[in-house]
Amino acid sequence: MRIVVQRVTKAKVEVDSKVTGEIKDGLMLLVSFTQNDDEKNIDWMVNKVLNLRIFDDENGVMNRSVLDVGGSILSISQFTLYADASKGNRPSYVKALNGDEAKELYEKFNEKLAQHIKVETGIFRAEMKVSLLNDGPVTIILEK
Repeated sequence: MRIVVQRVTKAKVEVDSKVTGEIKDGLMLLVSFTQNDDEKNIDWMVNKVLNLRIFDDENGVMNRSVLDVGGSILSISQFTLYADASKGNRPSYVKALNGDEAKELYEKFNEKLAQHIKVETGIFRAEMKVSLLNDGPVTIILEK
């Protein structure tokens, strides 16, 4: 499981010119799964995302989590995070988990996040337009 975490002041995702998810002040996540990912990976990642201290405290030190600041999450599925471009110029996506299994894990991941925080999403397998204002910029890659 691989996630690109971006601290944002705003983010939204559109499908067919309709907004399907939008947040202010929080985290935008690009989420991908690979073979052998399971619920243990999801649980670990949910805990990591929710408690990652990348928001400023009163002294301007990144010492607060998205929960601490009352933020939200925009979660976007993105199988291309497992692209392998080491050979040739056309990436291979064989390391990305197949669609049906990935969708099931993605939905579980979002459900577990939503038990603790407001979560907005894109649409799995849809052609999405994502826009965001990265705050910092702060971008972190998590992998389990």
